[in-house]
Formats: sequence, C-alpha cells, structure tokens
Amino acid sequence: MSIRTAVVLAAGEGNRLRPLTHNRPKPMLPAANRPVLEYVFDALIDAGVEDLAVVIGYKRDRVQEHFGPTYRDVPIEYVAQEKQLGSGHALRCAEPAVDEPFLLVNGDRVIESGLVQDVVAEFETYPDAAATLGVLEHRDARRYGAVALSEGRIEKLVEKPDSDDYRLINAGVYAFRTSIFDAIGETERRDGELQLTDTLARLIDDGEDVRGVRVDGLSPHATYPWDLLTVTREILARGRVDEPVREQGVWVDETALVHDDATLQAPVVVGPDCEVGPGAVVGPNVAVGRNVTVEANATVERTVLDSDTRIGPGSTVLDCVVGEDVTLGAGSIVPGGPADVRVGRRVFEDRQLGAVVADRVTAGGMVGFEPGTLVGPGAHLHTGARVRGEVVAHAEVMS
Repeated sequence: MSIRTAVVLAAGEGNRLRPLTHNRPKPMLPAANRPVLEYVFDALIDAGVEDLAVVIGYKRDRVQEHFGPTYRDVPIEYVAQEKQLGSGHALRCAEPAVDEPFLLVNGDRVIESGLVQDVVAEFETYPDAAATLGVLEHRDARRYGAVALSEGRIEKLVEKPDSDDYRLINAGVYAFRTSIFDAIGETERRDGELQLTDTLARLIDDGEDVRGVRVDGLSPHATYPWDLLTVTREILARGRVDEPVREQGVWVDETALVHDDATLQAPVVVGPDCEVGPGAVVGPNVAVGRNVTVEANATVERTVLDSDTRIGPGSTVLDCVVGEDVTLGAGSIVPGGPADVRVGRRVFEDRQLGAVVADRVTAGGMVGFEPGTLVGPGAHLHTGARVRGEVVAHAEVMS
C-alpha cells in the first residue's frame, strides 16, 4: 500500500455517551468485547499501515495504558490535543508526526480493512485530488450528515439534511496529502472550533477535486448509549471477535467456565476468565467482557457486559450497557426497552434501551430499573430500590 501512516483521532470526550464516558474517552468504550479503538487499529494494520499517530486528549491515560508504545508490532506515536477545539484542530496537532501522504480515521467508529483499502486505491488513482474520502450508503443519512456525490467527486457536504433525499454519509476514512494542513490553517473557526468538514466544504466551493469512493462494510458509529448495542450486534453478525468458535455464532474463550446447564444463545461472545453459572441464559446479541460472572439462573439478552462485572443469581438484564466493575445483586431486573431516554436537554423517544449502568455501580438485591434509566459511575443502589431517569454519579438510592 502506498500510504504507510495513519492519523487516528481519539481525543473526544463523547458527551452524548455519558455516563459511560465519565471515566474514559469515547474510543475506549466497549464494542462487543473490545474497545472501539482496537477495531480501528486492526483495520488499519490489516490494510498495510506501518505507523500510527494517535491524537489523544480527554482521559488520555486510558488509551496510553491500554495500548502502550506499539500495537501488533506497529509503533504508536501519541499526540496530545490539550483543548477540544474541533476535528480540524485535532488533525493539525498531528502535523509534526506526518511527512507524507496519510490516512485519517475517526477513533470512535468501527471500520474494516477493505474500506481503508478502497479509499487508498481511489487516492492512488487521483493523486492530485485535494482529498479522498469513503462514503457509505445509509438509510438514515439525516442523522449523520450527508454527502452529495457525482461521478466520483464530492459536490456538497450537507451537515443537517432537511429531507430524506440523501443516501450517502461520510464513512470517516480519509486520504490526504500534507497540503491539507495549510488548508486547515486557512479555514475560519466556527463557534471557536476548527472543523475538518468546514475545510473540505471550502475546498469544494473553491473548485478543488475532493474525491468520494463508495465503500461497503462495517462502519457503525456510536453517538448515543443505545448505539453501542447496535454496534455490538453488527460486530457479532460478522463474527469479528477473537475468541474461539464453540458452535455457530457462539464464541467462548478457552479460560472461560460455562456450566453444562447454562445456555448460550447465538450470537454471543464470552471473554477470558468469565464464569456462567447453572441455569443462566446468555444471548442472543450479548458480549461478555473479561472476568465477568453471570450467576445461576440469570438471563442476559441484547446486552454488553464490560470487564469485572457480576450479574447476580436470578437477575434479568435486557437491552443494557453495563460498564466496568459493576455488581447487580440477586434478582435485579432490567426489563428492556423501548423507552424515552433523556440525553442532556433532548428526549429520544422509543429507543431500545433497558438501562445504562456506568463503571463501579453497586446494586443490592431485587433492584428494579425502569426502561431508559441512566446510572452514573459509583452509584450505590440499595436492596429493593427502584430507579428511573438519570441517577447521578456516586448517588445513594435507598428506595
């Protein structure tokens, strides 16, 4: 591959994914049983990238401690973005680490290597283009912002489409020459931020050749907490997991202990050092992270369980995103969605979300969660408590 370097933007906080991002940056959230950023690195390396420049900012230590100086023997150079001032600003922070044509990807979106290779192939075909980016067909382009493509050229980036006429979105994979840094420097800030999309829009308006290549494959984007369930479902559907296959659609790590009387319903992945007790039913569409315990007669469906979490006996957990080091006591009930979920000042109706339970939450026995509940990190839900809406970090809920 002609492009050897990739810049990965992993500095974002992910406010719309709170309370999950209270203790870690958005790219380190779980997609199936691994952080999103691992899938990004894998796709780039599988496509032939030899150097990674990673822009970090919010909770940067979580990224550095997890990956260290290399990933799969590929060196990582970390670049700090001290203030969150937009994607264009983040890319400019990486300029000292780049001296040749390079790829740019978002670190919070799962991608596949074939998508990366398609963008590089288009870049090689049109080496004088100002930019090349992958575009992906999506049924809900209004949610992500749309791309108008004609004969391989991007004609317009539509930030907030007001109709359903658009079907293409930006896949978040770009190829640039180093001249893009000067173009960013000539872009006006908007609301104090320097956005890469503003630079691309200006280049298009100036008549520059901004190429778009239609790509296929996985590129789900987690904007809101319930999106992590969709991302996990898509990953499991494609079998993009590391654990050995036990049977069709069931992956179980060799160090996991699954009782003979437990049931694993495909698709489901059970990570290292886990234990699934007798009578437990896990799956479909469940990802069980490292060192998780699902005790006897518990039921877990359409859920992500992050590392070091324990689901008590007889509990029911549906449509749930559970963070690290969480304990749900015996008989806890998360009945699943749909639900109206408040994120900031906005209410999203009919979302398939039972609950979000952030890191280090402890729930006693027989705790009930109303659909759409968001529980902040470190909260303590006492035995028999009923929770709904938003529970703030470190709260004590007695009843």
